[in-house]
Amino acid sequence: MTLMKSLGGAVLAASVMTGSAFAQDPSFFRIGTGSAGGTYFPIGGTIANGISSPPGSRPCDQGGQCGVPGLIAIAQSTTASVFNNTAVQNGELEAGMAAADVTRSMYLGEGKFDGKPHPKLRIVANLYPEDLHLVLPKGKSLGDLGDLEGKRVGIAQAGSGTQVAVLQMLDAWGVTRDNMDEAELNNSQSAERLADGQLDGYFYAAGWPVSAMVQLATTKGMELHSFSDDDLAKINEIIPAYIPSQIPAGVYEGVDYEVKTPAVSALLVVSSDLSDELVYGITQALWNDNTRKLLDNGHAKGKQITLDTALDGVVALGVPLHPGAEKFYKEAGALN
Repeated sequence: MTLMKSLGGAVLAASVMTGSAFAQDPSFFRIGTGSAGGTYFPIGGTIANGISSPPGSRPCDQGGQCGVPGLIAIAQSTTASVFNNTAVQNGELEAGMAAADVTRSMYLGEGKFDGKPHPKLRIVANLYPEDLHLVLPKGKSLGDLGDLEGKRVGIAQAGSGTQVAVLQMLDAWGVTRDNMDEAELNNSQSAERLADGQLDGYFYAAGWPVSAMVQLATTKGMELHSFSDDDLAKINEIIPAYIPSQIPAGVYEGVDYEVKTPAVSALLVVSSDLSDELVYGITQALWNDNTRKLLDNGHAKGKQITLDTALDGVVALGVPLHPGAEKFYKEAGALN
């Protein structure tokens, strides 16, 4: 499988592990993210900056970079969760960002991935909630998902966790590929098609605010579908990893109402093939003060990425922590 080559966050940061073996030689660390118009891409770039410390960098305690010595992390644009997990399993990426529900299904080899387990997947951290955006043209509304039958609908790109979940949701309302005109597009492409009148709606799960939607809202305008409490409960029953959430009023220009919507956790995932020492260093760098500043001053979702929530839902998910990450959390008092 060939990785998409867009680079997003090439790499700065500094050493929390002075004298570690990683200081000897440079090593590259690829993090699969998502499309440039979504949230994975900028967040992945920030994480790459935080965990990196290229050879020759000034030491952290001298105002330099505070990542893993010798590590050069690079955020790569991909089609998101399914692609990233597959590439981590196959050794084509060292790490990836992925939705919790997809990661569980792929690790266990269940659901859409029945008989195709991905046993090398390991979790480093729960990052933030990804809210499902069902974007509609300005002035339009839906009663429920059944109203999308016969419509032109963006179901996100193939290889994304959004598409896997959305097809499950739509099926529960009787909407399938056979009775809608579906389009497999990334977020930016979907926003462009909606603005041009070529789509009646599109789905995208991401941490708000999503840049492509910010642009759409400030140019052509848009609406977001707010799910009923009953519909949220139905979705949670179908896909337990999707829990009720809200997008606050005013996040997007013209969307001056609270949007009730399902959300799933975004995870940072690595391969079990990575050494405990390396993943310990990456986890330590992810939660140091330098990376905290980068997260707080970057994308709005960065503020929700905290050590306090790093293990939320992880144990119940059924996908193991990487032993290197587990060692860090135990030392930090976050895990017994």
